[in-house]
Amino acid sequence: MFRTTLDPKPSKNQIHIGDQLVSMGSCFAENMGKRLSQHKLKTLKNPFGTIFNPLSIFELIELAHRQNTLPATSFQESNGLFFNYKVHSELNGKSQGEIESNIYHQRNRLGKALLKANHIILTFGTAWLYEEKKSKMLVANCHKVPASQFTKRLLGLEEIMSGFMLAKELLLSTNPDLKFILTVSPVRHLKDTHELNAVSKSVLRLACHHLCSLGEDIDYFPAYELMMDDLRDYRFYKKDMLHPNQQAQDYIWDKFQATYFDKKTQEFVKAWAEIRSAINHKAFQPESKAHQQFLRNTIAKVEKHKELVDVEKELKRLKAQLI
Repeated sequence: MFRTTLDPKPSKNQIHIGDQLVSMGSCFAENMGKRLSQHKLKTLKNPFGTIFNPLSIFELIELAHRQNTLPATSFQESNGLFFNYKVHSELNGKSQGEIESNIYHQRNRLGKALLKANHIILTFGTAWLYEEKKSKMLVANCHKVPASQFTKRLLGLEEIMSGFMLAKELLLSTNPDLKFILTVSPVRHLKDTHELNAVSKSVLRLACHHLCSLGEDIDYFPAYELMMDDLRDYRFYKKDMLHPNQQAQDYIWDKFQATYFDKKTQEFVKAWAEIRSAINHKAFQPESKAHQQFLRNTIAKVEKHKELVDVEKELKRLKAQLI
């Protein structure tokens, strides 16, 4: 063996094909949410865009659960574009009304999802926190506003733990069977320098360790360790040398399946992966008898799962190609 492998033990909190999930946090939450959705698990991913620090994630969970509004001071305008310090730039608008509509639409989506979700995946990206100097307000995204307007500080372990427990208590008050999966993003934040990125990840990992000891409804998935210790080679990174490449993402996804999916879900995901490949196949001769038979065979495979998951979109796409 020329490497050390990591094989997480199967979790007691299994994910079933009919379950509903919420995935929030950094880039890993986005990628994981996308994969879950692609394989027909009902998943709401990052409704407020990519959020890196734990406290901002907890704050947005409370916003959605209580159906609150954001403080007026969090809304800002620059060069005709309106943004909000509490959310990602993908929710920006060309007017105050537009950005409020974007944010509160996502708030409502998340609020409804949290009432029905079986699992929530929270991915922490950094323990470095930014606060606006003028208002002392917590900031999730600086939106390229000059750094001189913010104070940067390192989150404490107790802050993360107390923030999580308050969010958990709030969620369980209306959804007592909700299960929590915590992860630390394997993406390094080298703008903080190598040394301070290591400090940040250490704080996040320690917080997850202590939180998982507080209840069987809290799990830790070692995405960070899989990337840093198991794969441990730059050939598994994209060109920026920071983000996991496709091969690494596939590897971590396989580990996630083995950890959380029950047998029936694993079998379905494997079958659906083959169906997705067939659906996305581009024929050189779409009118040929061979391809038309291929389409009919694929339709038959899709229809076998229509009692289990919603396949109307896929069936419509395939049937539209029949002659």
